[in-house]
Amino acid sequence: MTDDRSSATIEAHSPYSESLEMEVVAATLDEVVLRMPVTRTLTNRNGVLHGGAIMSLADHAAGTATQLRLAEGAATTTLESKTNFLRPIRLGDVAEARPRPLHLGRTTMIWQTDIRRGDGKLAAVVIQTQLVLEWKEPG
Repeated sequence: MTDDRSSATIEAHSPYSESLEMEVVAATLDEVVLRMPVTRTLTNRNGVLHGGAIMSLADHAAGTATQLRLAEGAATTTLESKTNFLRPIRLGDVAEARPRPLHLGRTTMIWQTDIRRGDGKLAAVVIQTQLVLEWKEPG
C-alpha cells in the first residue's frame, strides 16, 4: 500500500479470478470495479450466468476492497454472504461488480456489491461480511 491511501492499489488478481476471466477495471480505496464476460463455461442450463459465478465476482470485488484497507500482516476472509438475483445476464454479455462499504470496522467490514449487466441494469445485489484477521503461515 502506498502512503497516499486515496490512491492505494493492490495486486487484485488471484488464480481463481483469472480462471473466470475477471478484469480489474479499478482497485483503489475510492473505487473497486471488476468485470467478467459471460462465457459458455460460466452459464447454467438456461444459457445465463450461473449464480455461483455471480457470487464469485462479488466475493472477489468485496475481498479486494477489504484488502485495500488492511494493515500490514492482516488478511481477510469472507464470513457471510447473501445474494439477491434480480435479472439474468445472458451468454455474450458482461457482468460488472462495484462494492460499496456499509460498515468499515476494525475486525469486520460489510459490503454491498451491485452486479450490473452490460446494459447497466441491476442483475444482483450481494451483501457480504469480510472478517479481518492476522495472517500466520502454518508451522
